[in-house]
Amino acid sequence: MGMDRFYIVTNDGKDPEQQVTGKVKRLLENGGKTCILCEKDEQKVIIAESVPDDIDCAVVIGGDGSLIEVARLFRDRDVPVLGINMGTLGYLTEVELCHLDDAMQQILRGDYTKEDRMMLEGIFEDGSSDVSLNDIVVSRKGELRVIHFKLYVNGELLNAYEADGVIISTPTGSTAYNLSAGGPIVEPTASMIVITPICSHALNTRSIVLSAEDEIVIEIGQGRHDTTEEVFVTFDGADTVNLKTGSTVTIRKSQAATKILKLSQVSFLETLRRKMKGN
Repeated sequence: MGMDRFYIVTNDGKDPEQQVTGKVKRLLENGGKTCILCEKDEQKVIIAESVPDDIDCAVVIGGDGSLIEVARLFRDRDVPVLGINMGTLGYLTEVELCHLDDAMQQILRGDYTKEDRMMLEGIFEDGSSDVSLNDIVVSRKGELRVIHFKLYVNGELLNAYEADGVIISTPTGSTAYNLSAGGPIVEPTASMIVITPICSHALNTRSIVLSAEDEIVIEIGQGRHDTTEEVFVTFDGADTVNLKTGSTVTIRKSQAATKILKLSQVSFLETLRRKMKGN
């Protein structure tokens, strides 16, 4: 069962003349495939209602950020995503421009695999929820100050923190904000949840790696002098929800997963090695 209908999403800032977009479309259409270009609003946000139902694959022209945006868009649909890298070396974008022709030929031949990446779900007390491929971050709102919060795992208190915030990361997100906050690098197809405090003001600043089956509850504590604390909960650096003292967010593995289309034999370890060399 091959893929016939391709949805092409372009980061307009990275491909302003649509040259790469045009080339991808041409190569796929020459191979007998159908291509639909993504529609965006004035804010350059994908118009979700305009996405056709019967898409076999999403091709993202941009960087890791663009790919995450599309992964979130397709959270409830079994659509693999292929990234064409227009920026610096990415972990998620699979195809470098110099290999574009070969990559499209591989797709036409059906020479690819699909890699499952776990996502996280954050659920609020009012029943609303959101998902992330990289991370869910709880951070302070407003002027510089630490926030107080308690973190429970499967109903048991793990720790009470005083910190600038906390990052709850997937393996895919381990090389993003988690890494710059001192967290561990996790092989991206693994199934686990990483908790990393941000600039913690105590000595218990270590990351904690949990099973993907564990359920995390973050409860926002009192501010200094019993003031009401206000924090942001941010999903993949995009959607933000405000929480106050006494409120909670429950975080667990999502039923949704992102499928990344793999073409090359370039491993995560090779990408990591190149990144560590600063290339």
